[in-house]
Amino acid sequence: MNQQQKEKIIKMRRDGLSYSKISTALGISENTVKSFCRRNNLGSANKEFFFQRDGILCRQCRTPLIQTAGVKQKRFCSDKCRMAWWNDHPEAVNRKAIYAFTCPICGRDFESYGNKKRKYCSRACYGRSKAVRHE
Repeated sequence: MNQQQKEKIIKMRRDGLSYSKISTALGISENTVKSFCRRNNLGSANKEFFFQRDGILCRQCRTPLIQTAGVKQKRFCSDKCRMAWWNDHPEAVNRKAIYAFTCPICGRDFESYGNKKRKYCSRACYGRSKAVRHE
């Protein structure tokens, strides 16, 4: 591998190209490209390949987001913003497993998320059901 190929590998890797695409473009073995990238901290574990896309902002605080090449696109700048946004927008949560019940103790209608075998609306009604059985 000559110096020109090394420079091309560095440029292509920074542009986000995979090892296989680089090896095909330069006519070098994929393993040679991988080992060169690892020796020069250009591997996939090294997250130094950042890029800025125009118009992509944090949903909560509206700061510009810096995306990492080859990784799922960010929507929030931090966990704090992510939690705040989801707490402010509960209607955006796609809840598919909501079940409707009537409590056998108090007769109140209630909903349960993710538990289709639930019987009581609260711990208090559950406690009353235990007291009724013992009498």
